[in-house]
Amino acid sequence: MNLRRLIPIFDSSVSNWALEARLLRWLTLIWLFVGLIMLFSASYPVADARQSDGLYYFKRQLLWVLVSLIGFNIIVNLPLQKILRVSHWFLLLFLALIFVTLIPGLGKKAFDAARWIAIGPIPIQPSELIKPFLVLQSARLFGQWERISWRVRFAWLGIFGLVLLGILAQPNLSTTALCGMTIWLIALAAGLPYKYLGGTAIGGVMLAILSISIKEYQRKRVMSFLNPWADATGDGYQLVQSLLAVGSGRTWGAGFGLSQQKLFYLPIQDTDFIFAVFAEEFGFVGSMVLLALLATFATLGLIVALKAKNIVHRLVAIGVMILMIGQSLLHIGVATGSLPTTGLPLPMFSYGGNSMIASLIAAGLLIRVARESNEAEVVQLRKPLFQNGRRHRGFQKNKN
Repeated sequence: MNLRRLIPIFDSSVSNWALEARLLRWLTLIWLFVGLIMLFSASYPVADARQSDGLYYFKRQLLWVLVSLIGFNIIVNLPLQKILRVSHWFLLLFLALIFVTLIPGLGKKAFDAARWIAIGPIPIQPSELIKPFLVLQSARLFGQWERISWRVRFAWLGIFGLVLLGILAQPNLSTTALCGMTIWLIALAAGLPYKYLGGTAIGGVMLAILSISIKEYQRKRVMSFLNPWADATGDGYQLVQSLLAVGSGRTWGAGFGLSQQKLFYLPIQDTDFIFAVFAEEFGFVGSMVLLALLATFATLGLIVALKAKNIVHRLVAIGVMILMIGQSLLHIGVATGSLPTTGLPLPMFSYGGNSMIASLIAAGLLIRVARESNEAEVVQLRKPLFQNGRRHRGFQKNKN
């Protein structure tokens, strides 16, 4: 592989990409750039208070971005068939790490949830890193559903079930719901019978209700979401402060860096509620521009999926679009009080290296599908009559 391709600005092959691939690449980079600018603003006060360096979180995020961009460029320049052949190994690896987080002493806790493994100074969050590989393996399974045996089907459905149960046990209901919906919608797009999909959907809803019934803090979140002002200083505090931030933005926003709620009023403002800071600083107009960017990304993703001739590639494109846009809309829904408070980061905005890696790998997969969907096969009907002193017949097929 050409090492220059590992750095986006030096990738000279971009000019030969399909139009959709080039547009998605630019949208991804714009999304990333805006996210970094927003993280700088949202994280500065808390970084200054905790680390005596307002740029602490921003500088760490830049390092993760550099690592993620290398992975992104490897993905966009690697044949999707090669990626699919190894995707199941990564999925199984991260599945094992999800269960490692549940082992006392090995799993690192935050907010009463064991979601990380500390490898030296590097925190690993397997429930984030597994997302793009869950899309790949779901597309691979459901795209070949009619050609594989029931034994293989049950084996992989069981593995998907273990992934969801492992994440739910951390506990992390929001990520479990996102992963479950992604798998289900990929299966729906693949055309699986409704009797299977209906039963699975009912089972998923029942599992969510059971989790909420058992976990008191999840139940309190749902109740506070219904009326956060009833306990504005208790369980409803996060949502109330988020709504105050969003409302304070009005039409044009307070201006970049001028959010008041990020000054230790709004909790977790650099991760779970970063959209609230964005809405306060850029207002209704800025929020609509961000939603327009997401809508454009989703539209291009659907166009790529429709153009893909390979069913597995089509499902990968659909899965990535669901994962990226679905998670973004869930995050925005939480910040605006449209959904119960959860812990989902906003892709490429929220602080966190694991989320950044997963987001850019997912975006790279979509761009790779766009590239391959537009690569035609050139069929050379005749070889030269004589080559190397021998007479040739027939035709030769070459990939462009």
